[in-house]
Amino acid sequence: MDIRLVDAPISLTFSETEIDIEGYLREYQQLSEIDDDPISQWLKLARAKGESSDTDPVLLNLMVELHRKVDSLERFLKNEEPKRLSLTHEVAIESIGFEHFKLKEDVLEEGREYYGRVEMPVHPKRDVPIFFTALDKSLAKISKIHERDEKEWSAYLTARERVLIREAKENKR
Repeated sequence: MDIRLVDAPISLTFSETEIDIEGYLREYQQLSEIDDDPISQWLKLARAKGESSDTDPVLLNLMVELHRKVDSLERFLKNEEPKRLSLTHEVAIESIGFEHFKLKEDVLEEGREYYGRVEMPVHPKRDVPIFFTALDKSLAKISKIHERDEKEWSAYLTARERVLIREAKENKR
């Protein structure tokens, strides 16, 4: 099987699904686009009603992100951390593909199912919940990811490819 992977310096926290499958499924749903923060829900409703059609989309997105930052600061000041399940392993991802990723360490058991959260370096920065199956001790195939997250994963992969191509061209000079 020929899997194309691209270097990507991101982190993964994960556990075997058999530890708490119901809890992991619940968290997976909570981190989905369905349960976005209140400002995102308001924005979706405003767009559905057509109330944002006369607004500059870039400016609107910046205002929404500013609102999220204020909400985040408020939660920090009130010492309100988002409730996330405790996962047993934390490891660096070495490289990614459209449906696969490779870890820097050999910590997986072939054929096992896992649940994890990937720290995606996209704007806005957030954790992406995934379910994956180990193909060997360090290579995994994503088995379940939200559609929005899959698009961001693919966009990040493409951006990493561009960076590596640019670096290769500069090294040839």
